[in-house]
Amino acid sequence: MEPEEASAHEDAGSRLMLRVERPVYDEEFLRTQLLHRKQNSTSFRQNLADKFRCSSERAKAVALSFLPILTWLPSYPVKQYLFSDVISGLSTGVVQLPQGLAYALLAAVPPVYGLYSSFYPVLLYTFFGTSRHVSIGTFAVVSLMIGGAVVREVPDNMFIGPANVSNSSLVDKDLNLSPIDAMRVQVAVVLTTMVGIIQFALGLLRFGFVAIYLTEPLVRGFTTAAAVHVVISQLKYLLGVKTPRFSGPLSAVYSVHAVLSKITETNIPSLLLGLTCTVFLYGVKVLNEHFKKKLPVPIPGEIIVVILSTGVSYGIPLKSHNVSVVGQIPSGLRAPAVPDFSLALNLIPDAIAVAIVGFSMSISLSKTFALKHGYSVDGNQELIALGLCNFLSSFFHTFAITCSMSRSLVQESTGGKTQIAGLLSSLVVLLVVLAIGFIFEPLPQVREVVTTALAAIIIVNLVGMFKQFRDIPPLWRTSKIELAIWLVSFVASVLLGLDYGLLAAIAFAILTVIYRTQSPKSSILGHVTNTGLYYDVNTYEEASEYEGIKIFHSNSSIYFANSDRYVNKLKEKTGVNPEELQAARKAKRKQKKKENEEQNSSIKICAKHKDESEVATPEVATPEVVPQRQEMQEVRNGELEDKHGEPTSEEAVFLEPLGSVHSIILDWTAVNFIDSVGAKAIKQVIKEYASVDVRVVIAGCNRTVLDQLNTLQFFSEELSTNVVFPSVHDAVLHCQCSSSRPPAVSSEA
Repeated sequence: MEPEEASAHEDAGSRLMLRVERPVYDEEFLRTQLLHRKQNSTSFRQNLADKFRCSSERAKAVALSFLPILTWLPSYPVKQYLFSDVISGLSTGVVQLPQGLAYALLAAVPPVYGLYSSFYPVLLYTFFGTSRHVSIGTFAVVSLMIGGAVVREVPDNMFIGPANVSNSSLVDKDLNLSPIDAMRVQVAVVLTTMVGIIQFALGLLRFGFVAIYLTEPLVRGFTTAAAVHVVISQLKYLLGVKTPRFSGPLSAVYSVHAVLSKITETNIPSLLLGLTCTVFLYGVKVLNEHFKKKLPVPIPGEIIVVILSTGVSYGIPLKSHNVSVVGQIPSGLRAPAVPDFSLALNLIPDAIAVAIVGFSMSISLSKTFALKHGYSVDGNQELIALGLCNFLSSFFHTFAITCSMSRSLVQESTGGKTQIAGLLSSLVVLLVVLAIGFIFEPLPQVREVVTTALAAIIIVNLVGMFKQFRDIPPLWRTSKIELAIWLVSFVASVLLGLDYGLLAAIAFAILTVIYRTQSPKSSILGHVTNTGLYYDVNTYEEASEYEGIKIFHSNSSIYFANSDRYVNKLKEKTGVNPEELQAARKAKRKQKKKENEEQNSSIKICAKHKDESEVATPEVATPEVVPQRQEMQEVRNGELEDKHGEPTSEEAVFLEPLGSVHSIILDWTAVNFIDSVGAKAIKQVIKEYASVDVRVVIAGCNRTVLDQLNTLQFFSEELSTNVVFPSVHDAVLHCQCSSSRPPAVSSEA
């Protein structure tokens, strides 16, 4: 073996040059001469002991990982960050109050539970969360999913007469809840407990990577559909009509039909109040966006609407116009209670869906802010944090939470630096719950479901989600498959409901992955002169093929779902089909046999004619006479063979190769894995090509795939490792050398 020598130099005005001189390597040589595996002296028992070994450093690392607040609070720069966090926290808290009330009613529970859900989880996230800018609390999508499950389990007609509610300790008697409200609160609370358990367990099992299956087009299509559901659910409250609440597949269609069927019963005062609040809030949002660089803090449109509607309620007897009010918002916090787990069995699918959606919304927004501000978030710790927030808070009568896009943008745009801003926003909510909740009692409401003013707040806060329809034109131009995921996620979630729609969207996204691996792009590569580089000959003019060599590239792994397609594409792209060559060989053999029979018959006839006519000049021979033996040189598809035998022999069927291709190189640089079905398909195709004298070799195979081939017993005495080459160029040089042909030998009579 010649010593390998690499040199790189840069001359003035020239590019950096690379020169490597080495022999052509194959896998057999690499294994025996060049590469030697390291010996692993550590046993499995030692590895297990090291993994569970306890030390002060490891205990400290675990504590810091579990409680991220310990990593940043001791070094918190008070002078630089505190003022910004205070302003941000107060601004976010002011927005969180009306949203908590509104989203609680969206979840089909009384408004006060939205305040509880805006306090306990936010307080806990300060200690366990890793994102500095997200605002944890109630969110429209999650609240709507909870409301769908709650209404399904406790429909409006469940309690027609007096009823007893089990586990009445869960709901404080001071709230004076109706039996249906009490039961719905129990369902929402136990659902939240299950969501927390699922998220916490996934975090401990390091399942933070599950968010990758919720691709961005899927999430954006899903949240847009959720916004449609939310708006449809608020139409009856803006119009002041009474319709039943639907859940399950086609619930959106049924809800729209129910509202339209009663549109003649529209309550004019509710409609005017709702439209006024909606126009005002939208105008405030536009002003905040237009002057966000000049305003020290955003204009708190939501709290202004709450105050104005409260003033209108004080000055005008709204009940006389069939516009009722929120009613009692008790001061103080409720005592903790254990959820009623007898309701849990039917809620398992809903808990899984809410847990996944809540985490995906949180981690996507957290990563966005982390990338913008130059820090990192831990997906597994975020799962643990959300799980603890939901699980522990559920004992204090909260429903499931995640981060809110609108509040997070407020918290970030007003200068929030750390989780202290979120802590202060929760204290604002606590102040309302403990002292001044009575201010919100006159807030306009239609029965106990959702208020007209809060409906306007909900709808205007969803404007950002409806802007996601702008994703469609760019996706059409860039990726049709991602556009299909967006549309399927949206349509399925609107028609089937958020739970089944999410499952359908995930299933479709997985199918697109299978489709991409089943239908990879394949091409024939050619070399660029004097570079050692190989590119698609149909794409680049500079790429040209070597004579007699086909280099096949497919940008996918090879497994049971695409192995047949891989083989078919290989035969199609190279233009070399072993079955067709075999058929051609049989046809030539048959034709040759027929010609030999005719030649033998002609020789006999000529010999008889000579004897009868007694020709005097023996030098003259009939044209049909062919020498019985001659020295021939037969070249079969690039392999040189010397044949000395009878031309009538069946073994000497070909006087020239069947095809011009003598070697096929499989470029496996894009192959990440191969299974047993794929290995069998490749082994079979190598044998098929060998039967027609076409050599097949593999190039660019990584070590992981080689280990898989060894495990699958791909290599044998018939198919050794010398058919595998570390690069395409090694394989090309080997095929050129093996197929070189000497000059043809002339035949003599």
